Amino acid sequence: MFQELFITNADPNWRTGTIINLGTVIGGSTPSKAKPEYYTKNGIAWITPKDLSINKSKFITHGENDITELGLKNSSATVMPEGTVLFSSRAPIGYIAIAAGNITTNQGFKSVVPNDEIGTAYVYYYLKQNLSMIERLASGSTFKEVSGGTMKSVPAIVPDSKTIEKFNSFCLPIFEQQKVLETQNQTLAGLRDSLLPKLMSGELDASAIQL
Repeated sequence: MFQELFITNADPNWRTGTIINLGTVIGGSTPSKAKPEYYTKNGIAWITPKDLSINKSKFITHGENDITELGLKNSSATVMPEGTVLFSSRAPIGYIAIAAGNITTNQGFKSVVPNDEIGTAYVYYYLKQNLSMIERLASGSTFKEVSGGTMKSVPAIVPDSKTIEKFNSFCLPIFEQQKVLETQNQTLAGLRDSLLPKLMSGELDASAIQL
């Protein structure tokens, strides 16, 4: 649908702008690792590129570690709303996911909080479609990175509201179904990982189960 609406049948009269015409670009931060009180297992979601390298899902709620309110207060991390499109800007460039709840990230991201009139789906697929272009804009001697200024200047097409509404109406129920299925898959994977060692060690006996 993205290909059909915005590439194959793109309107030459659509406005050309930059990413900031699609949403607000927000970087991340890492609370001091020397302060254990800044981190927790059940706090404010805090995502790193490593989390997206492990979790290949479209939607993400939490990473390996959360941060505490104190950690948030004593860093420049920003809480971003559900629907934010996370974009890893270094090490490596181009991991993309959608926040399934309020979320923060480390400095390895230049995330986009979509404007209400644009929506998450268009920003998500626009970044995926233009990943190669964004990678070419990266700079750095030690490793390539997309800076905040560079991300904000990435060229973007701003379609008319009717076409955006059509696309969002198409994507919304599909995204909701994908989110539910991913949550179910993660729950089942967690059950497998907790039960399998017990079955292998004999702690649990499944011999009486009728299949």
